[in-house]
Amino acid sequence: MWQPAERGEKAPWYILVFRVLVVTIALAVLGVFFYFAFRLTLTPVHDNGQAGGNVHPGHSLRFYLDRPTKEAVLQIGGNLALLAPLGVLMPIVWKSLRGPIRLALLTGAFSLAIETVQGAVVMGRAFDVDDVILNVAGVMIAYVLLGRRLSRTLRGS
Repeated sequence: MWQPAERGEKAPWYILVFRVLVVTIALAVLGVFFYFAFRLTLTPVHDNGQAGGNVHPGHSLRFYLDRPTKEAVLQIGGNLALLAPLGVLMPIVWKSLRGPIRLALLTGAFSLAIETVQGAVVMGRAFDVDDVILNVAGVMIAYVLLGRRLSRTLRGS
């Protein structure tokens, strides 16, 4: 990929067009992602009154790890994967989100908002602080494995 020789040197027009295209595609993918995240997290489910909230970090995780079942794998894996695309897409769209702390704070706030809405208004759903922890962990794993490098490659330094 083209690299400017000096800090003040402008990128050629085709690099700028490429970067605009990359950001546009990433924004479109983010839109699709948010639609599916909404469908997975903020739609009512019929749980027959079994949804229980959790405000104690680690409580749900211990429950699932003590009973390694298919449901436990789906819960832990699903929460790790749910917001993970943000760890790749957000640094591409906004270069200022390349830092892991900023990205963790933003996605943590987003996940906390989802969990709060689930617990407050969505039938059959409950607030679980461990879901927030797993969501942010999934974002950070995706960021470290792919997001930072991909953002630097596609958007430049």
